[in-house]
Amino acid sequence: MHRICIYSQDIIWITGRSERYAQEVMRDIRLLYHKDRHQHVTIAEACSYLGLPYEDVFNMINNIKVG
Repeated sequence: MHRICIYSQDIIWITGRSERYAQEVMRDIRLLYHKDRHQHVTIAEACSYLGLPYEDVFNMINNIKVG
């Protein structure tokens, strides 16, 4: 089963930035998509916000080897 949600730790791992930065990104995404704190952020929403290719991030998070 593949994961479709993204968490602060994933953003830290992908971007190499701090925990505080990742929390701010998550907050901004929730504001952009009108989500409450208890609602999950999807990989697609995070990729759209960060300007990253969905396939690459999805494969990274789900540990899928390509090529």
